[in-house]
Amino acid sequence: MESSLSFRELNKKAKTYKTPETTIRIAVLGNHTTTFFSKSLANSLKIANFDPEIFESDYDQIDITIIDNESKLYKFNPEIIILFESTLKIKDNFYSLSENSSRSNFNLDVQNSVQNRISILRANGCQAKIINFSYELIDDNLYGNLFSKASHSFYNQLWKINNNLIDISQNTDDFFIFDVNKYLKDSNDYRDWPSYINSDLHYSIDTFAKFSQGVATFIKAIKGSFNKCLILDLDNTTWGGIIGDDGIENIQIGSLGIGKAFTKLQKWAKELKNRGIILAICSKNTENIAKDPFINHEEMVLRLDDISVFVANWKNKADNIRYIKDVLNIGLDSMVFIDDNPAERDIVRQVLPEVKVPELPEDPALYLPFLSSLNLFETASYSENDKDRTSQYQQEAERKKLVNTVTNMDDYLKSLEMVGEITDFQIDDIPRLAQLTQRSNQFNLRTKRYGENDISNMVESKNHITFSVKLKDKFGDYGLISLIILERKNENTFFIDTWLMSCRVLKRQVEYYAMNKLVDELKKINCEFILGEYLETPKNNLVADLLDKLSFDKDIKNNNQYKLNLENFKTFKNYIS
Repeated sequence: MESSLSFRELNKKAKTYKTPETTIRIAVLGNHTTTFFSKSLANSLKIANFDPEIFESDYDQIDITIIDNESKLYKFNPEIIILFESTLKIKDNFYSLSENSSRSNFNLDVQNSVQNRISILRANGCQAKIINFSYELIDDNLYGNLFSKASHSFYNQLWKINNNLIDISQNTDDFFIFDVNKYLKDSNDYRDWPSYINSDLHYSIDTFAKFSQGVATFIKAIKGSFNKCLILDLDNTTWGGIIGDDGIENIQIGSLGIGKAFTKLQKWAKELKNRGIILAICSKNTENIAKDPFINHEEMVLRLDDISVFVANWKNKADNIRYIKDVLNIGLDSMVFIDDNPAERDIVRQVLPEVKVPELPEDPALYLPFLSSLNLFETASYSENDKDRTSQYQQEAERKKLVNTVTNMDDYLKSLEMVGEITDFQIDDIPRLAQLTQRSNQFNLRTKRYGENDISNMVESKNHITFSVKLKDKFGDYGLISLIILERKNENTFFIDTWLMSCRVLKRQVEYYAMNKLVDELKKINCEFILGEYLETPKNNLVADLLDKLSFDKDIKNNNQYKLNLENFKTFKNYIS
């Protein structure tokens, strides 16, 4: 696990990566020279396993490029547009205003400009996700700390501009903010003033590289690749001391001394859990001793009900992490392992190179500042359902135990007492539905990503039929775990635009249950054929044969295309009522 790379290091590392055929088109529009940023972004995306195509607008031509519906931007058809305006540039515009009243309203001018750009892009048919850089908080110190009362001061206006961007983001689907200030706060040399004067380089090339790595991480999250699970060691990581030797009364935790550092780490983990990150424990310990502080220590922030999978034994930690992966049914590349022991970290890195293993500082006081600086848990979506994730995975652990008590799969599925519910998309479910399209990678036929506005439009569309699937069993409620979007091709034919499912319900026969319902509903409107398509990605090999299993016929000329004649469909057996 490493911090940001310099421009030279980034360029060198990118040359060693063999990227898969995962093309992504990014447009960079700036009011200053963005060449080094664009080059760094291409390298950062290569390292992130993308094959990037970058469009860079002409110098300081953001609005002309957007207004002209014949511009190269629209022909390029980007998936993501990055709007990167430098504060130094808009500062000149601000000081060109002679009246204080005009300066006091400058933030509204910028707000209107951003909103106008979004409106024109959408009016011109561009549905790209937009990442708007925030504005660097440059204080010219003309008013000192009186800036808050001087509405006509530039620094006052910058705060308002950034707050306005937040308001726009909260009310606009597929519009996100990249906060430059977060990447500048620990750097004293982020700008090369001679290069700014002579070449209009508003940041040093290494700062451009730092920005690009942050943007690439966010783009990965937008594309559904992000860290989902935090695995914590216990002794000298979650608390100070060794529980087996020191006993519960002597471990360091709480508000005094170094115990404060461990308490702050636990609070951070707790907030991540509340945001939807899965927490797991992986410790070399006796289980009942390791669990004792979670149950009986009054100053512990984390409790057993915060932990989805608790593994404490004397086995190899790499093997235990594999077990955690199996229980959670997520990829190793979405896991972060925190351990104070360098030897344990090294073993996990060697055996499980996909797992992120930060090189934790020796001083516990530095644990949290270091981990926070790494931005390990970037995300592009959030819904209220995320808060329930821990209990859902705890229930899954109980289901895993049940497997050992039955002799065959049919008996296991019967014993779960599953109950399903399939409806068309409901307004209240739109955030969760959009989130599923953003996050589901393995069970996903075509890996189409949709925002909330896209889902809302499909609800209203006469050319689409939608299905959402919910499931519960005797252990608990899975919630909304699958969705299907059908697009009408003609009077008697529909095409499967999207079929995805949470991996938490794999091998529960949900796909058969849903297929039965889908066919029943289509027959009611005299549909005769369903068309399907499998688009391969590096992660969705799981559904390569899904359409074959669902009785579709493969197109001889194109193995990715499928067709089902509903007259020939036979209902699938399943154990979901």
